[in-house]
Amino acid sequence: MKIHEYQAKELFAKYDIPIPRGKVAFSVEEAKTIPVEMGVYPVVVKAQIHAGGRGKGGGVKLAATATEVEEAAGSILGMNLVTHQTGPEGKKVRKLLIEEGLEIEKELYLSLLPDRATATVVVMASEAGGMDIEEVAASTPERIVKVHVDPLLGFQAYHARQLAFGLNLEPELVKLFVPMIARLYKLFCDYDCSLVEINPLVTTKDKKIIALDAKVNFDDNALFRHKEIPLYRDLDEEEPLEVEASNYNLNYIKMDGNIGNMVNGAGLAMATMDIIKLAGAEPANFLDVGGGASAEMVENGFRIILSDPNVKGVFINIFGGILRCDVLAQGVVEAAKKVEVRVPLVVRMEGTNVEQGREILKESGLNMTVAENLKDAAQKVAAVAKGE
Repeated sequence: MKIHEYQAKELFAKYDIPIPRGKVAFSVEEAKTIPVEMGVYPVVVKAQIHAGGRGKGGGVKLAATATEVEEAAGSILGMNLVTHQTGPEGKKVRKLLIEEGLEIEKELYLSLLPDRATATVVVMASEAGGMDIEEVAASTPERIVKVHVDPLLGFQAYHARQLAFGLNLEPELVKLFVPMIARLYKLFCDYDCSLVEINPLVTTKDKKIIALDAKVNFDDNALFRHKEIPLYRDLDEEEPLEVEASNYNLNYIKMDGNIGNMVNGAGLAMATMDIIKLAGAEPANFLDVGGGASAEMVENGFRIILSDPNVKGVFINIFGGILRCDVLAQGVVEAAKKVEVRVPLVVRMEGTNVEQGREILKESGLNMTVAENLKDAAQKVAAVAKGE
């Protein structure tokens, strides 16, 4: 789960991570009053969307007067902000963060995330803050310092010093950085985060170290332990079909292709998307209905797939174990009768009660093709992709 920058900074404040003074605004009028309340100019007007690269897209502006705040807020609020992380469709800006301007001396990069290869938490830091860290990693990887923390032993002072020295911090800044990064690690663990990123982490001319930006993502599977975090969820920032799918406990991710697919099991789903691409088409979604899916879940998943106007065909690939093939078939038939199906359907089933499932599909009177095996299914999907 993702949250906005201003929400991440609320969490930072709880852990005494230094942040600029600021406040969120939902209108131009609110934006105008915040600098007056804080008694400070200049301020930075920042678009709040779940994507990076906002500055390059025109979503971050410096304002030195009330008039400039009004102009900046008016131009950003309501705009369709396009960045390298939003895709060409962009995201509509519905809220702003108004923050005090700082006299920045140096921009740094800092992040924490799980490293599954080593079963540790990796803390990455770089003097190349304010830049695309992916570009830095590709072109000058030596500029990135990595420290691996064993979660059983926890974050130690020598980890912090290694990072501080790698950032070439002055001694007086090291004294501020060491306890700050320890608190940031505690936040990461306390909230079961999948990412905590500060880009940039800045040092100022008056020798302070401040999180100028904040990005925090959470492990969805751990949200039950943090009842307050789901309150941060912004449904306007999420794909509507994905939001609907989550209401039915379906693992659905919308993609840009033209062949919808329904599968039970994440590994089989990944293989199914490969099959679709090999067939000459592009997957329109990832949809794992799970091993214990009911006919109702299958029906809801099927309806969500067909709600995507880009879908030109649907490939249902199920291995019947816990989810029996006859249950799947009944769910598909019920869904197809309730939803007006105008695209070709290819169904491949194997496993428990497969013959009963195929019989249900054949007797349904629906316009669908039942594949005998995976190779046969791939050929039929290829035919759908070519419009045959």
